[in-house]
Amino acid sequence: MVIVTQRLRVGLIGAGPWASMVHAPAIAGHPGAELVSVWARKPEQAAELAGPLGARVAADPGQLIDEVDAVAFAVPPTVQAELAMRAVKAGKHVILEKPTAGDLLTAQQLAQAVAEAQVAALVMLTRRYDPAVKAWLAEAERIGGWLTADARWLNSAALSGPFANSPWRRERGALLDVGPHVIDLLDAVLGTVEDIPAVHRAEPDLWHVVLTHAGGATSSLALSLQFPINPGVNSLTLYGPNGQLTLGEPETSAVDCFRGLLDELLAMIENKSWSHPCDARRGYQLQLVIETVELAAR
Repeated sequence: MVIVTQRLRVGLIGAGPWASMVHAPAIAGHPGAELVSVWARKPEQAAELAGPLGARVAADPGQLIDEVDAVAFAVPPTVQAELAMRAVKAGKHVILEKPTAGDLLTAQQLAQAVAEAQVAALVMLTRRYDPAVKAWLAEAERIGGWLTADARWLNSAALSGPFANSPWRRERGALLDVGPHVIDLLDAVLGTVEDIPAVHRAEPDLWHVVLTHAGGATSSLALSLQFPINPGVNSLTLYGPNGQLTLGEPETSAVDCFRGLLDELLAMIENKSWSHPCDARRGYQLQLVIETVELAAR
C-alpha cells in the first residue's frame, strides 16, 4: 500500500475526449493532487494532453504505475480492468470509470484484488460527487416511504459529439454507458435491486427496464444515447405517500464532480478506510444488474 505524505501523485491512462475534458484538468487543478504522468495507446495523444499540464509521457503502463501513488483510467472497460488489476497489485490507489470491466467475472476479480491490496478505489459515478445530488439523496432519505421511481436518460450522445465514435458505446449501448449512473441512484434510494421483471430493447438503442428493490419498491427506466432530441432528458422522480421528489439536470460540471471524487479518495487514504459507497465492489454490483438486464433482452 502506498503512503501519501504530500500531494497525491496521479498517473492518467487514456488521452481521449473524456480524459482531456475531465480527468486531466480535474487532477491538475486539484490542490491535493499532481498529474505526474500520462500513457495512451497513441503516444502523440498522450503528449498533446500531458505537455500543457507539465506531466510526463510514460513509455508504457508499467512505467506509469511505478512512478505514481494512484492511477486514473479513461479507457474502454476491457482495457481498464487488466491495467487496474496490475495497478492495485502494485499497491496503487485507483480511480475507475464505469463499467469497471468488460464482463461480470472480471469486475468481481478486480473488486477482490482491490480488497486484498487494501488500496483506495473509487468509481467515477459522476453525479454521486455532485453536492446537489448528495443533498437530494439526503432529502430522499429524510422523507422516506418511496414506493416507486421513474428515470429517463435520453440523449443523442452516440449520434454526434466527442463520444459518438466510441466502439464499446456503439456495441453495447446506453445500458453499459449511462445505465450504471441511473441504476446506482435508484439502488441508493430504493434499496438493493433484487429482481428485473421486465426488459425491452427497441430502436434506436432504447432500453426500457423495470426493477424490483429490497423492501418491495419498484422503478422503471428508459435509456438511450441515440435519441434524436436536443437537449437531452436526464431526470429521476421518486413517488410515495409523502409526495414526489425529482432529480433534474446536473448542476455541477463533470470536472468539479471529479474534483469531489479526489477529495473523497484523499480522505480514504488519510483515514486508511477502504470502503465507500462508490468503491470497486459497487462497480461489481452494478455490473451484475447490467449483465442480468442484457441477458433478459436476448
